[in-house]
Amino acid sequence: MVRVRARDLGIEIGFMQPGKHNAITDVEGVGVGHCTLIEGENIRTGVTAIIPHRENPFTEKVTAAVDLYNAYGKATGLPQIMNEGNIESPIMLTETLNTWKVADSLLDYMHEGYGETPRSFNAVVGETNGGYLSDNIGRHVGREHVFKALDEARKCSGPVMEGCIGGGTPMIGYGLKGGIGTASRKHEDFTLGVLVQVNCGRIDDLIIDGVPVGRELKLPDKPKPTQGNSIMMIIATDIEMTSRQLHKIAKRAIIGLARTGSNCSNGSGDFCIAFTTGKKKLDDPIRDLKVNPIYRATIEATEEAIINALFRAETMTGKQGRTRYALPYDQLESIFERYGRSR
Repeated sequence: MVRVRARDLGIEIGFMQPGKHNAITDVEGVGVGHCTLIEGENIRTGVTAIIPHRENPFTEKVTAAVDLYNAYGKATGLPQIMNEGNIESPIMLTETLNTWKVADSLLDYMHEGYGETPRSFNAVVGETNGGYLSDNIGRHVGREHVFKALDEARKCSGPVMEGCIGGGTPMIGYGLKGGIGTASRKHEDFTLGVLVQVNCGRIDDLIIDGVPVGRELKLPDKPKPTQGNSIMMIIATDIEMTSRQLHKIAKRAIIGLARTGSNCSNGSGDFCIAFTTGKKKLDDPIRDLKVNPIYRATIEATEEAIINALFRAETMTGKQGRTRYALPYDQLESIFERYGRSR
């Protein structure tokens, strides 16, 4: 069966309308690219690239902010964002022990792909742990894979591939197969998009559009909790904002995550990076009443992006014959009806 998105099955999360592609690429200039490695029985990994615009990110930095809700992770490049309020590199997402190899390859790409020879460079790389399904100690993501993802990102401006792809290839979401998901919200004053790499949650906690789906699902095997409990959340918008304002936006992503059932366990890395292309300005300075729709857009798009990751992911068997099953669509209608909801 072809894997579809939540809205394709009538599940429309929130009140605001999505953009044209319901993806982070609805923010003008933003691009996404993936490289996926599936080899033999044990290699299930990859890398995902997000570019903020089509220009050189080192010379055309974008305003940004970071929220580390639970910072059990290995991300690189975040201190500059937190201290200087900007990003000077593409954002890369990968499998945990590949983090430093991806950062090293990103520097090579800045030199060869963008023609920069920086004396200093802050490569922004985020990760989640896919070691349940993949040989993560092998650190299989290399220079050629990073280059491929970045080349694709610089060409992509439309729909974004989701599920078991790129950095999301081995990931697990709520005991089901997880991975990459995206969504957007369109407002008269701005566009906001979110991309997530989902590797968090327990199956019993899964909530879809307010319905406790996880406790009702019947799977061939009840998944045991794993050590992978992290999520990377990337927010892009086109409205001109300061880093301080973006930090307030980034903090709202965790509300969208909570709506899907996560309790952000002690060993989880719940990271959010937010940036703006600064293409649009409001008539008045952003104050409480003006920024509220942006908060709502962030929460709704984050929630839907996480659910889309589960909807698009496919059943995968990997290291040591371990399997994580895709979300079973055929059970959703009866579960929703059981809770007085129709899709």
